[in-house]
Amino acid sequence: MATEYGQGYGLDSGPGFPGSTERRHRMPAALRAPVELRTWLELTHVLLSLPISILLFTYAVTMVSLGAGLLVTFLGIPVLAAGLAGCRGFGALERMRARGLLGLEVAEPEPLRRNKPGAMAWMGAVLRSGASWRALLYAVLHLPWAVFSFVVAVNVWVLGWALLTYPLWFWVFPVYAGQEGIQLYGDETHRIYLDNPFEITVTALVGLLFTIASPWIVRALTMVDRLLVHGLLGPSRLASRVVELESDRGVVVDTAAADLRRIERDLHDGAQARLVALAMDLGLAKEKLQEDPRAAARMVAEAHGEVKTALQELRDLARGIHPAVLTDRGLDAALSAVASRCTVPVRVEVDLAERPAPAIEGIAYFTVSELLQNVSKHARATWAGVEVWRTENRLMLQVVDNGVGGADVSEGSGLAGLADRLDAVDGILVVDSPAGGPTRVTAELPWRGAHVR
Repeated sequence: MATEYGQGYGLDSGPGFPGSTERRHRMPAALRAPVELRTWLELTHVLLSLPISILLFTYAVTMVSLGAGLLVTFLGIPVLAAGLAGCRGFGALERMRARGLLGLEVAEPEPLRRNKPGAMAWMGAVLRSGASWRALLYAVLHLPWAVFSFVVAVNVWVLGWALLTYPLWFWVFPVYAGQEGIQLYGDETHRIYLDNPFEITVTALVGLLFTIASPWIVRALTMVDRLLVHGLLGPSRLASRVVELESDRGVVVDTAAADLRRIERDLHDGAQARLVALAMDLGLAKEKLQEDPRAAARMVAEAHGEVKTALQELRDLARGIHPAVLTDRGLDAALSAVASRCTVPVRVEVDLAERPAPAIEGIAYFTVSELLQNVSKHARATWAGVEVWRTENRLMLQVVDNGVGGADVSEGSGLAGLADRLDAVDGILVVDSPAGGPTRVTAELPWRGAHVR
């Protein structure tokens, strides 16, 4: 079931609330940027990129050229494999540099897959790995970009600070250079120097503009570095998808195992225990049938009540596995039945021209069921609403209530488990629950038509 409403408000950590730990700046971001730590870290990254890229480019081109030239002999294969392995090592260092200076978290690429141990298997794995060739491509492409970004960043940065501080050092020209100031223009007959107070002030203002613009120019340059590192030194899209599917498969297996354990526990502790007690009561009634018919009749009547209770528990258990009304009449009728058992009035609107696939229909049903159970137990609401509709290739669910709010999917229970279940089928769960309410939970599921039954 979902996380308790009214918990996890997070008022102490969210922006805009009293006691927020978010740092507030009175100075505008444009004026603050030239002296921010982030700006200097990004500038450091650009400055280091040039020598590192020269080293990396030289190594990659040398090793690959040598390996390609020696491919006519057996030596070309180990040389080429060693070159690619070195590029992978440089890629790991570049990911560390991007993490430390740019704050960019990039996962490691897919590991080498060897069918058997040994040097030949390792060389084959290196040569077959797409991550190795992407690291080589990074080594080749990064050098021209590093040269360009280094030249732009250094010139813009030095020009801005030099012009901004010109009032402090313009005296150097008349004292040591034999001219009145920075020469703006000159020919054989005429020269213009920046030497009077007005021109010096304008020069400083121009320098201020360059100084303010420099951090944003450097930031734009590092965006390309981020794209290169993320696209070429991280895991491929296919590998990321495989890891995601493996994780989703684990979630599905764990969920199925948990459901089986719940069903077993409910049968053992509920209907099975009642049926055992019923068998004992009927046995006693059978023994008393001739001695005390009235007592036996009373015991049979009690057993009849136990049978009704056991049947109701079995019905509830079957409904929890997969309700018959969902199979026979679809989401509209099934959700209306769930809403009728909620402790608050619930308005249900289902706008579907056709039924989704049974698996998606079942997940949608149990998602709404758990959310309405949460409303009944924790929301302290007076009304709730359920809406179901289709948008292109997505099935949309929305549950709204006017309760106390404060539901948080990051708390690690209820809603987090529900989000994991939806994620296992490429679904999404979004919770909007400010303190004081209302709470709006939106779920997205992939649409698969009923023809796949």
